[in-house]
Amino acid sequence: MTVYIVDIEAVDTRYTKQWKTHLPEQLQLETNQEVRVISGGETPQATTPGAFLNFGGTNVYKSKQLEIIGEMFCKGEIKDGDYFLYTDAWNPTVIQLRYMAELLGIRVRIGGLWHAGSYDPHDFLGRLIGDKPWVRHAEHSMFSCYDDNFYATDFHVNLFAEGILDWNDEDWTGTPYDANSTIKRVGWPMEYLADELCISEYDEQEKRNLILFPHRIAPEKQVEIFRDLAQSMPEYEFIVCQERELSKHEYHKLLGQAKVVFSANLQETLGISWYEGALLDAIPMVPDRLSYSEMAVDAFKYPSEWTESYDAYMLNKDKIIAKLMDYIENYHDYENEIHAQTQTLATDYFSGKALYGAITNEQR
Repeated sequence: MTVYIVDIEAVDTRYTKQWKTHLPEQLQLETNQEVRVISGGETPQATTPGAFLNFGGTNVYKSKQLEIIGEMFCKGEIKDGDYFLYTDAWNPTVIQLRYMAELLGIRVRIGGLWHAGSYDPHDFLGRLIGDKPWVRHAEHSMFSCYDDNFYATDFHVNLFAEGILDWNDEDWTGTPYDANSTIKRVGWPMEYLADELCISEYDEQEKRNLILFPHRIAPEKQVEIFRDLAQSMPEYEFIVCQERELSKHEYHKLLGQAKVVFSANLQETLGISWYEGALLDAIPMVPDRLSYSEMAVDAFKYPSEWTESYDAYMLNKDKIIAKLMDYIENYHDYENEIHAQTQTLATDYFSGKALYGAITNEQR
């Protein structure tokens, strides 16, 4: 078979740029199949403020991808058994792909990696569009087009199921991952990160009393909490990374110098930045909610109610400051937990082995 990657547009400061390079290589190596990328060409690097892509540009990009797919069908290039992997499942062109394949009688398989959608009330779509019928029907339709619906965490599986499939936890626990389900909890194909980051230029730097906010500046990330902490703890250095307009190289150097990466996020279905931090021995201080609950070791989780809102933060500010000070002043006491955390994330959440196995119908 041929594996076609219908990719997400690349933004230089995000993992999507790395996927452009690494994912085709990893897929070819692990599946031993021909891999071709269906790209929409150049994309605007200026994302919509607070978002991870350009809301106009992404539709231009997807339209060009659809044109390429349609032309390949017209030329007879698509064959029985071929696999289409959408690296962002929220791509309406999957409906037209399924339309062409079924009407032309070509048996292809399609998989999509779900990142977010309207079913998450704190995501951009959830906040700005919400549960309007058109978007919920669209997401359900895209879900139905995929033979494999991939999610990186159990939290995301349940969030999607409750919002789109109208299943509750009691109906759902233990059932979504059987052999007949299209829902598959797999790690994201990011095993390259360890090789990229664990080099002397990054991981042999001297640590300093630096605390990073590595997230987008968006309402669901609650950067105002971080800024207040910075004012309240002037003896330590606090940096909001996105305000510095850092290159990936500069950002990774900062991670290598930081003792802590901080999150008060209200929306997170995986979280790449705190894994990058852990790889470079920064303590991830995260709330016990969202995907963090299943992914983080106990030593690095703080009670969710401490930062469920800014008002909640103010009520619990002294506890958060005390925990941050403990991490900074006793940093070396947490080195074993950092290494255990990194191993868990690398094995269970940032390895593509289960994804590659699903594509080739192998158990891995």
